Amino acid sequence: MERFFNTAGPIDSTDHYALDPLARWDLAEVLGHIDRKKYFLLHAPRQTGKTTCLRALAEHVNQQDRLRCLYTSMEVGQPARQDIAAAMQAILYHLGAEARDQLGDSFVDQNRKRILEDAGPLQALNAVLSLWCRQSDRPIVLLMDEIDALVGDTLITVLRQLRGGYIKRPKQFPQSVVLCGMRHLRDYRMVLGPKADEVFTEGSPFNINSDSLRLGDFSQEDVKELYTQHTQETGQQFADGVCDRVFELTQGQPWLVNALAYDVCFRDKA
Repeated sequence: MERFFNTAGPIDSTDHYALDPLARWDLAEVLGHIDRKKYFLLHAPRQTGKTTCLRALAEHVNQQDRLRCLYTSMEVGQPARQDIAAAMQAILYHLGAEARDQLGDSFVDQNRKRILEDAGPLQALNAVLSLWCRQSDRPIVLLMDEIDALVGDTLITVLRQLRGGYIKRPKQFPQSVVLCGMRHLRDYRMVLGPKADEVFTEGSPFNINSDSLRLGDFSQEDVKELYTQHTQETGQQFADGVCDRVFELTQGQPWLVNALAYDVCFRDKA
């Protein structure tokens, strides 16, 4: 089946025209943060390619055989809102399933229920990560996507548990944690009550953050490279100036770049 311009979900280069996701940020800087055992943030607007880049990073790190890198998403806890117990149950279940599927490691999946019962929702994530790291043969790197899908007490609980284990890294807690979302940490929705003015104000629940990286949009050369893949695989040519005009209209926003090309190459019958 021919590849196409993707406008929904992470990029799969088997199905989609794609740029190298590891080239979309300063990989040396990211790997340097991980090697220095730092906890840091990656943020960008929706449909920019964050998940694609994080999954590519996990695969790249795991190929080095020095660390074990796991991608997981906090979005599963969003429907629970302020219900910490329900959110933590969903987060730990998803964490266990991802560790099993990505790394072939069933420790979290097999022990999360017992740990949640023993430690309670306010300490279960800390306890799971601590016990998991202790039995791992390599330090663990954790990539936590959609972190700002969580709100209020649930978000604060997750951040506090990560901060609580930070001092135990790398043998008893993840060596490095990357929090990924649409916003900078200062803009996270730490609303504590039903009123918008009931916000968390007592110190930072994640003052171990060392950096906040912004995933950028496509450059003009990126647009040309992406569109050229279609020409090379189908023979369909773009008129002179199209790539420059697309960049002018979209400023390189990845979803818009792909959506315009999908419309004219696959949906426009003419």
